[in-house]
Amino acid sequence: MTLLGLLLLLLTLWGLAYGSARAIVWILLPPILLISLQLADLVTPLGALPLWLVYAATLFFYLKPQLRRRWITRPLLTAFQQVMPSMSSTEKEALNAGNVWWDGELFSGQPDWNRLLRQPQCQLTAREQAFLDGPVERLCEMLDDWHITHERQDLPPEVWQFIKQSGFFGLIIPESYGGLGFSAFAHSQVVMKIASRSITAAVTIMVPNSLGPAKLLLQYGTDEQKTSYLNRLASGEEVPCFALTNPHAGSDAGAIPDIGRVTYGEFDGTRVLGIRLNWEKRYITLAPVATLIGLAFKLEDPQRLLSDDPQPGITLALIPRDTPGVEIGSRHMPLNLPFQNGPIEGREVFIPMTWVIGGVEGAGKGWQMLMESLAEGRGISLPALSTSAGKKTSRYTGAYAAVRTQFGQPIGHFEGVEEALARIGGLTYQMDAARKLTLSALDSGESPAVISAIIKYHLTERYRQAVNDAMDIQGGSGICLGPDNLIGRDYQAIPIAITVEGANILTRSMIIFGQGAIRAHPYVLREFEAAEHPDPDSALNRFDDALFSHIGFVLTNLARTLWYGITHGRLSESPKGGPSKRYFQRLNWMSSSFALTADAALMTLGGSLKRKERLSARLGDMLSNLYIASAILKRYIEEGEQVDDLPLMRWAMEDSLYRIQHALRGLLRNMPIRPLAWLLRLIIFPTGLPFHKPTDKLDHQVARILVTPNEARDRLTRGIYITEDQGQRAGQLEQALFAVTAAAPHEKTLRRARRAGQLKSRDVRSLIAEALSLGILSESEKVSLEEADRLRGRIIQVNAFSDLGGVKTTAKRAVSKLSNINKRGAA
Repeated sequence: MTLLGLLLLLLTLWGLAYGSARAIVWILLPPILLISLQLADLVTPLGALPLWLVYAATLFFYLKPQLRRRWITRPLLTAFQQVMPSMSSTEKEALNAGNVWWDGELFSGQPDWNRLLRQPQCQLTAREQAFLDGPVERLCEMLDDWHITHERQDLPPEVWQFIKQSGFFGLIIPESYGGLGFSAFAHSQVVMKIASRSITAAVTIMVPNSLGPAKLLLQYGTDEQKTSYLNRLASGEEVPCFALTNPHAGSDAGAIPDIGRVTYGEFDGTRVLGIRLNWEKRYITLAPVATLIGLAFKLEDPQRLLSDDPQPGITLALIPRDTPGVEIGSRHMPLNLPFQNGPIEGREVFIPMTWVIGGVEGAGKGWQMLMESLAEGRGISLPALSTSAGKKTSRYTGAYAAVRTQFGQPIGHFEGVEEALARIGGLTYQMDAARKLTLSALDSGESPAVISAIIKYHLTERYRQAVNDAMDIQGGSGICLGPDNLIGRDYQAIPIAITVEGANILTRSMIIFGQGAIRAHPYVLREFEAAEHPDPDSALNRFDDALFSHIGFVLTNLARTLWYGITHGRLSESPKGGPSKRYFQRLNWMSSSFALTADAALMTLGGSLKRKERLSARLGDMLSNLYIASAILKRYIEEGEQVDDLPLMRWAMEDSLYRIQHALRGLLRNMPIRPLAWLLRLIIFPTGLPFHKPTDKLDHQVARILVTPNEARDRLTRGIYITEDQGQRAGQLEQALFAVTAAAPHEKTLRRARRAGQLKSRDVRSLIAEALSLGILSESEKVSLEEADRLRGRIIQVNAFSDLGGVKTTAKRAVSKLSNINKRGAA
């Protein structure tokens, strides 16, 4: 009976924690329950005594906050200050960059799904759509990527001119300064479409509209600087680059050794206050052709000519190319993708203070400027490039898998190929969903720094997987470069996307959770700020408030996670019914589990978690896949819950949930405090591991979307360059796909007749003629089969070259050989 009474008490406390009960309920309900249990003889007075003592002590310290702070909070604050990780000024500026958005909801353990669904859907204005249908389409038609990458190793002059004249360098610059003033969504759509035609052209357009002079001027420039440069940048009269990376400081950009010293010097014949600079930079995109250099350097002021601070810190300046001492023009060659990229050096370069972005007031604020700009820019360009590659492989590798036959059937019908095709389609659905949700946030005025890091890392990694799968499917046709190879350059570009704007290993292991745990957690930042407060009394009061709110938060998530684990989230709230309902409920479970394990790791490892990079990376993986899963459900709902898209949505969600579980399992297996890990495993997964990779059946359904013409395929690949031009391999694949799809029933007729012994011929042409003569095929069916055979023969050809020694080579498409190939039956 005593055990029954204790169980009732525990269930009551669990219910209070689960419902985040207010303090007055916690004060009144436990004693009422204890008295009731004693009156009912469910708990003896002796058995109730320890419970009354715990209750009395808790109530005493709640009602006496001064004593609680002296005896409980102060020792905890001291211990916290000793274990909290030290942060440099650059780390603090990175933490303060941007703001918290949906990542905060995921950290709460109780995401408000209605808030997510209220987020506006991405929409183009009429002017933005006209630009995509006009200049962007025209630019794509002008681009010959083989000519650009292999023969010229640069964009042709007419393409450079068209890009400048059409305003491609001014996508983000407001119309008042001569730019286009497009939304983040339109900016992304432009990059995505161009990238599907030429990565070299896309990167050329990305850089001036990403982290660079225009972006920095718009946010931090003086009125004089904006007036002087923005119109010229928008028109292409000025070509910008931004120089940050030093040979001795790559990912650790805050440690750049490039120095500028405040001094007096001659400028335009006048003695002025300025900066004497020496720098060495590399990997700078557009540097060889840039006319305006954005430069990051460490500013020193030993004579204290600006202020009392002799080390103002990282500063940004704009420097014209023709400034004495600037050395520029050499080129790097990033994996044979010839977008302009190269080193820049400066020796004893003197610039006036008016060239510092923001003027004198901008001195020492460069790192803050970079982090705030990166928080937004990282969410646009590289995700667009990655999604473009996913859409491109979904459409064209899917078509190739339908057209290419082996062992008498399309290779896209083999289960091994279906597995790879399903990954391509499912990952592309994930990428586009995450891209659009992030763009919606940016266009709503958010600047989600953690989320921009999430989609930079995870979309470039999914791009890597999708293109690798495409190469596996296409085999030799993917390996042999030439005008007809649509994926070779995308494959070569993967390491570039992985490396830039924060190397992926660094982003995953140090930034996503390392920054997210402090910024997006509802209480950790408050605890950090309290611990660093200069006034001891104020620090104690603030820490006390944050700490006990944090404890309540942990108890709530503990109660919720246990209940969700037992029920698999089935009784939790969902904003929608239908196919998405169970996925919302499972995300409730995983969000609560993530919040609980994150707190467990933070509380037990403290500052050492900063050094436990692999544990931090797994927590980051959980947060990231929760975000991607949220985006998947939002996309499915806002696109009208199309029945044809259901396999894609289900595959994407099953994969995301499995990734969350995999990261959580890896975290628990490697937590140093083993009993805590075992307890968390029992609370989160009391009935075992519930999530699995997508089934073979689901893989088959997704693969079939990619290998047949259908609306789901069109929705999945919407936004890339699509053409019917039969002079381009993309147009040939489209035509061949429709032809083999139309001929598929007739091919089945031939196979049945051959198995029945009605047909004796072996090669394709003879089979068709024999079937026609026997009345097995009609004349129209014969024409359909011959057309499919002809187009299939064209598609399986790869480029060959008469000379690879020179810069210029001629691709032989071998069309004249097709008749001989057909005669041999090789088609």
